[in-house]
Amino acid sequence: MQKVVAVVGTNASGKSDLGVRLALAFNGEIISADSRQVFRGLDLGSGKITEEEMQGIPHHMIDIRDPGEFFSMADFQRLSFELIPQIASRGHLPMIVGGTGLYVDSVLDGYNLSDTEPDLAYRAELEKLSTPELYDMLLKLVPDTDVTAQNRNRVMRMLERIHDGDSVVPTRSKKVDSLRLGVSWPRELLADRIEERLIRRLDHGMIEEVQGLLDRGVSPDFLLGLGLEYRYITLYLTGAMPDLNEMHEKLAQAIRKFAKRQMTWFRRCPDIHWLNMQADPYGEACQAVHDFFKRLT
Repeated sequence: MQKVVAVVGTNASGKSDLGVRLALAFNGEIISADSRQVFRGLDLGSGKITEEEMQGIPHHMIDIRDPGEFFSMADFQRLSFELIPQIASRGHLPMIVGGTGLYVDSVLDGYNLSDTEPDLAYRAELEKLSTPELYDMLLKLVPDTDVTAQNRNRVMRMLERIHDGDSVVPTRSKKVDSLRLGVSWPRELLADRIEERLIRRLDHGMIEEVQGLLDRGVSPDFLLGLGLEYRYITLYLTGAMPDLNEMHEKLAQAIRKFAKRQMTWFRRCPDIHWLNMQADPYGEACQAVHDFFKRLT
């Protein structure tokens, strides 16, 4: 099985930077595992890595869909399983870097999903429904779902999986050998990093980015369904949350809660090697990668 190195963790933890440094050291190419970075024009709000920050490392699964188009875990898995052998054929190390745990697990754990082509007609029908209507559909099918009512994209992804005949809890059949490196910080330090990054992105034009998306006709429902930055800034711009300071405070709180949920997800995986970010995480990661190669050869 092909060797794959993953760098996972919370928002504002430094995953992208570490991923690039490791890719430079081990001749890697990066598959971005972020459910929002697949969309063109969603740059500051999704924390999308810049061309300069990439330092020449090829990055995949970024800017491959227009805002409003549907993109699912099954899409990510299918495209990743196409990319991994292509990257390896070039003599490069496939790497997955990102914080969307479901995407990462679907590839590294080998979720068994249906091999049917996406039903575009069904997707189009789902797009016509409001988020509450979609959630009501999901509740009828999965009464004990843990998907939140406001997460339009994930509700749609779950409905599509059920429509395609996939199990709500998929079986697994690993197709790659993987090393997972975890990146996070103590809660207080992470909260500071989240606030600093939020201020920086607001200063660099994140509100203007969302206004530009709305001006180009991107649906407010789509932006609200993305959550976090796009949800709260859309609420601010549409007048539902007119106070800028209130928006900033509630957004920061939502990001902190989301980071906590990310950690809850990743902590369920016993195979993650959590790096000590207050020591030498790069050196520790390099050693872990070296040990990974030795273990498998």
